[in-house]
Amino acid sequence: MEKPLVSIITPSFNSEKFIIQTIQSVQNQTYKNWEMIIVDDASTDKTTSIIKEMAIGEERIRFIQLSKNSGTGIARNTALNEAKGKYIAFLDADDLWKPQKLDKQIDFLVQHNLPFTFSFYECINEKGETLSRRVEAPKNLSYVQLFFCNYVGNLTGIYDADYFGKIAVTSIRKRQDWVLWLTILKKIKNANPVPESLAYYRIRKNSISASKFDLLKHNFAVYSTFHEHSVAVSLLCMIGFLATQLIIKPQYTKNL
Repeated sequence: MEKPLVSIITPSFNSEKFIIQTIQSVQNQTYKNWEMIIVDDASTDKTTSIIKEMAIGEERIRFIQLSKNSGTGIARNTALNEAKGKYIAFLDADDLWKPQKLDKQIDFLVQHNLPFTFSFYECINEKGETLSRRVEAPKNLSYVQLFFCNYVGNLTGIYDADYFGKIAVTSIRKRQDWVLWLTILKKIKNANPVPESLAYYRIRKNSISASKFDLLKHNFAVYSTFHEHSVAVSLLCMIGFLATQLIIKPQYTKNL
């Protein structure tokens, strides 16, 4: 019996240094029934030509090129609209999956009758070198815990589209993955991760994730825009967020 199709959502923009490794990490999956939908957000480097070349003879890769730079959210939603899979997974154009990532997560979903799961992941630098750091998460993640800290790495999340439908990415410019997981947990209340590292998250210089000040601004936007809280309530939420970052989240980062 053929395993369910997994649709992999991959936005790309000026990713020529990393996109080959990213695609190869999908091609190396032990789980074979997947489609990788790559939507390029009007790259100005060699990203598009690399993707087109790698897609030759690989029918599971579907490539879409946007005519103008529109942001990651538009790219993800464009890919999502084309997705045909029972399961929706996410992989940005600079991150990597371990070979058994899909196999282990889909098995976990089926065995435990879950509509959503994620996993732990490890951090690498721009050269692909390990930073000897593994990011973990609570084993029974609640909505309240997620509200004050995004424990779900975007490159690890998988949800069942038959259960949720296709969940459109928010129009908020950044922290879109956090909003997606909050939307999911608002419905199912708790989520359980596969308790092992199944992916590599690449930390890049000058990225949004690397800029703590920018991160705070975007987190505030999630509380004030997505949750529609007042400025005062959003500031209180930010205090809770900061306390979680300083006191609780470090407990889930392990040195290897």
